[in-house]
Amino acid sequence: MHNQRTANRIADIATHTFLTLLAIIWVLPIIWIVAASFNKNTAPFSSTFFPTEYTFDNYIALFTERTVLDFPRMFLNTLVVAIFTCIISVFFVLIVSFSLSRMRFRFRRVYMNMALILGMFPGIMAVVAIYFILKAMGLTSGATTNLALIIVYSAGSGMGFYIMKGFMDTIPSSLDEAAYLDGCTRWQVFRLIILPISKPMIVYQAIIGFLTPWLDFVLAKAIARTQENYTVALGLWKMLEKEYIHDWFARFAAGAVCVSIPIVILFIVMQRYYQESMAGSVKG
Repeated sequence: MHNQRTANRIADIATHTFLTLLAIIWVLPIIWIVAASFNKNTAPFSSTFFPTEYTFDNYIALFTERTVLDFPRMFLNTLVVAIFTCIISVFFVLIVSFSLSRMRFRFRRVYMNMALILGMFPGIMAVVAIYFILKAMGLTSGATTNLALIIVYSAGSGMGFYIMKGFMDTIPSSLDEAAYLDGCTRWQVFRLIILPISKPMIVYQAIIGFLTPWLDFVLAKAIARTQENYTVALGLWKMLEKEYIHDWFARFAAGAVCVSIPIVILFIVMQRYYQESMAGSVKG
């Protein structure tokens, strides 16, 4: 018995030590990028791992100096695209998932199989075709670029219905039948029964819908051709080019910190709604 307790204690110590090391490895780059954002030396090279002199000038210059790279405009472009994409993608995924989970129609299984097969191909394969389609529509220049990005990020979101549909399949159909007997329409069943129960998956889809345009680089690089239409991913990439890196590296770190703030806020807010919805489901 004593040997077993000793073995368990050694296993616990080894496990916690391993997890601590992993946590340090994971957190250390975050601490470094935050420290680098306050570095008084704007060059990318330094004799020490952490800065020796700190200043707020990088954040001030990032949002005030617009003659070279207009980061506030890039931030606003991305925020607008991400918000609209989030709303549209959640709506698309919900209606597609409800239709496939609760309705029976011709070619339903064919559509699901087709979506599954197409989902196996990486989206980067369609970048060139998407660009020329948008160019033919006149959506690759000027203010319409943001609209083009919203269309591209939202258009294919309905194809990612499998997780949401799988969740809706677990909702008993007897709830729908009882509602229909009480005189509810299909829209009322969707709005009053399915949506409240599906809140955890709605939160998940909202996070995915927001993060996709916020973090994407490839599609944004192909569609946004001028700096006026750049997203934050393109702006941060631009700061690391050889003509900017010596003066903008510390601002790049500051921009990376600023880009992470909306993501952190989104996760904190959505986590609260997720916990409330799960608690409500358990109580029900």
